[in-house]
Amino acid sequence: MAAHSGILLVDKPGGITSHDVVGRARKALNTRKIGHAGTLDPMATGLLILGIGPATRLLTYLVGLDKTYMATIRLGQSTDSDDADSEITARAPVAAVAAVTSERLSAALARLTGPISQVPSRVSAIKVGGRRAYDLAREGTEVALAARDVVVSRFDVLAMRESEGCRDLDVVVDCSSGTYVRALARDLGADLGVGGHLTALRRTRVGPFDVADAASVDAIATARLLSPAGTAAQIMPVVHADADQARDLRHGKRVAGLEVTGAHAAAIDGDGALIGIVQRRGDEIKSVMNMPEEQRE
Repeated sequence: MAAHSGILLVDKPGGITSHDVVGRARKALNTRKIGHAGTLDPMATGLLILGIGPATRLLTYLVGLDKTYMATIRLGQSTDSDDADSEITARAPVAAVAAVTSERLSAALARLTGPISQVPSRVSAIKVGGRRAYDLAREGTEVALAARDVVVSRFDVLAMRESEGCRDLDVVVDCSSGTYVRALARDLGADLGVGGHLTALRRTRVGPFDVADAASVDAIATARLLSPAGTAAQIMPVVHADADQARDLRHGKRVAGLEVTGAHAAAIDGDGALIGIVQRRGDEIKSVMNMPEEQRE
C-alpha cells in the first residue's frame, strides 16, 4: 500500500470540529487529500473515520454504516440547540421530574426505539436552501426541517442520577446513519413532559470499526492505516479476481465468472489489493469505483 493511503480511525476529543481533525491529519501526514465519513459536533468525542489519499474513494461506502453512541441526557431542562452548547430555554418543576417513574421512562424509550420519524435538531448540519441549518439558526432565521425516517435499534439507560432538580440518564444508542441523538434527547424529554437535552455524546462504533482501535489526534503521524482492501472486506462481500479479470475491471470492462450476492462487493486481486467496488450487471459484474493499481495490503 502506498504511503499515506488508507483508512485512519481517530478518537476525536471534545472542543474541536471534525474539520479541525482533518486539518491536523493533513499537516501530520503532509497530504491534502483527506476526508471523513461523518461529522461529529465540537462537543462530541469518539470515533471519526478518515480516508487518506486514494482511499478517500471508500468514504462513500462508510458514511451510511450504523453507529453506536454513549450519551448523557438531562431531563428537566430544554435548550435551543438540544444540547449543552446553548442557553437553557425552559425548566420543568422539580416535582414533574420526580414524577417520571421507571415505567413511564421505559414506555417513552420504547416509543423512540425501532423505525421512527425524527425531526433533526435546528442546529444540525443539514442544508436548507444551500446553507447549513446551524448557520441559519445562529442568525435567528427560523428553520423548518423535514422529518426523516431512521432506525433506533437500541436505546437503553445504563445509569440514572439526580442533578440540580433534574435527572441525568447515561444511555447507549445503536442507530442507523442519519439519526440525531440530540433529537432523541429532545423528544424523550418532550414525551415525558419535562424537556430534555444532551450534555455528553461519544461515538464508540461505526459499522465494524470501534473507537478502542482509534488513535488520538496527537498520534496521527504514527498511527497505523487500515488498507483499502481490508477495510472494504469488513463492510461488504468480497470477490477474488484473477489477473485477467482484474485487468478488465480496472479498464472499465464487464467481467463474467464472479458471483456478487449483495448490492456491492469488494473486488480483490491476487496480490491482495483492492481493485475497486463492483456491482452485478446482468450475468456480469462491473466496477463502479476503482482504486489505483499500486494500492497494496
